Amino acid sequence: MSGFINNVLFGWYPYLCLTVFLFGSLVRFDREQYTWKSGSSQLLRRRQLRWGSNLFHFGILLIFGGHFVGLLTPIWVFDMLGISHGFKQGLAIAVGGLAGIACFIGIAMLAHRRLFDPRIRATSSFGDIAILLLLWVQLALGLSTIFVSLGHMDGHEMVKFMNWAQGILTLQPGAAAYVADVALVFKAHLLLGMTIFLVFPFTRLVHIWSAPIWYLGRPGYQVVRTRFADRHARSAAFPSSPTAAKRALADAARKGGR
Repeated sequence: MSGFINNVLFGWYPYLCLTVFLFGSLVRFDREQYTWKSGSSQLLRRRQLRWGSNLFHFGILLIFGGHFVGLLTPIWVFDMLGISHGFKQGLAIAVGGLAGIACFIGIAMLAHRRLFDPRIRATSSFGDIAILLLLWVQLALGLSTIFVSLGHMDGHEMVKFMNWAQGILTLQPGAAAYVADVALVFKAHLLLGMTIFLVFPFTRLVHIWSAPIWYLGRPGYQVVRTRFADRHARSAAFPSSPTAAKRALADAARKGGR
């Protein structure tokens, strides 16, 4: 891969993906939250849905957390804690491999259910199916990188990805050079991962922003309706006498004139 193409794919493309991811998610969160769904199919193959969904979400949360901590934690932090690159790589292979297998099985079950059940497929949009297949391919690539990583357990290859990810987020020029000579399967994994960030706002993946964390900082309150309030509301809406009706009309006119 030439230096120019490598710079475009791993130096410029990440910023395009991150920009669309952030602004697209913000716009959709603000304007189109009720579109964060796919066609309902919960009544069909519920057992397969439950197992597939649980395995997928369990695995993807571990994978995301591992990538976030592993790639974005400064290298000097691991050095200060006495965690060698080789140990970190072995831990990533073990934990990431188990989480990846669980996630892969889960996404395969969800994709099989949505593709091969005619009733479920009839309620599925192109986006529902496309994002499942993208995630399936991405997980397959991620698991394939394990076999390459086993060939260099010193961890120095992983340091390249850490330098690249941290260089992109800190706007370092020339960050793409860190991954110029890595194996092709790693580059495919990085590119597809960035592409998933690019299409994220246009798929049902945005439902991750619906996690009910907003309630943690909100003071608790309870809405209470009393019988007196109900009677008062009914009497205002349906006056029981002509005098009461005139009074209600006068009140309404006075409020409308303010």
